[in-house]
Amino acid sequence: MMFLASKEDVLTNKIFLNAALPLVKVIANDSPKLHKKLEKVHAVVQVSALDSESPAGKVATHFVINAGEILVHADRVDKKPHVELEFKSIESMNAFFKGKIGPATLPRMKGVTKHTGAFLAFMQVLLKMSALLGAKEPPKDEATKKLLVKCFFYLLSSGISTLNKQGHEEIHDWALKSPDRVYSWAVDGYPEISAYIRVKAGKSKAGRGEYKRSMPFFTLGFDSLDSALGILMSIDDMIEATKAGRLIMDGAPEFGAQIGDFMLMVADYAQ
Repeated sequence: MMFLASKEDVLTNKIFLNAALPLVKVIANDSPKLHKKLEKVHAVVQVSALDSESPAGKVATHFVINAGEILVHADRVDKKPHVELEFKSIESMNAFFKGKIGPATLPRMKGVTKHTGAFLAFMQVLLKMSALLGAKEPPKDEATKKLLVKCFFYLLSSGISTLNKQGHEEIHDWALKSPDRVYSWAVDGYPEISAYIRVKAGKSKAGRGEYKRSMPFFTLGFDSLDSALGILMSIDDMIEATKAGRLIMDGAPEFGAQIGDFMLMVADYAQ
């Protein structure tokens, strides 16, 4: 008997398809050793889950890899990928990416024999992503700290926008009532790892880097990478961090609390 995925399972899956899996490109581009492994790859690699409710019979995000260049097609199915990690259901895919790995959650591997190099290179990037986002303690070296903060910022901005587009009740209600506003995340001295979300009358769009068309309406800023990771990894207390100047809310505090709540919602779906 085929069971339909619950609304919460679908929302979780949309976070993985639209916000988490696209980080593969970020990690590959920021990790020289991993990027080098992709320089000889020419393939379409897809991560999918079977779903009887979807027109294609599955949901997926796929990557077009061409000599190290990666095009991400989030929440889009490719009919004939060269390599595919196909989960038997949305629930299995969600469980796998939440670290519940076992016989019931492992995907079917397609195209591995013909495209071994592409499969191995992609899996190394995917495992790197899993290790980064699943870490319990901040990394020691600055390069990895920057990469992890960047990944968290991108995940949160894209995650909030994804939940809005999927009709998450609280977030979509907030977006519907919002005039044209930009909310951003930043670390002092590291403009290259900023992220933002623009919201207007129910619509939203996540962006990477600094928003330069105007000053953001609200910025959740940090005085250092360590301070950012303290909050992003739920190690530091937000109120104490604010009092100590590690967390800087550039805008009305009530908007900081609101964005903080939405960040926690995304984290709950992704973890």
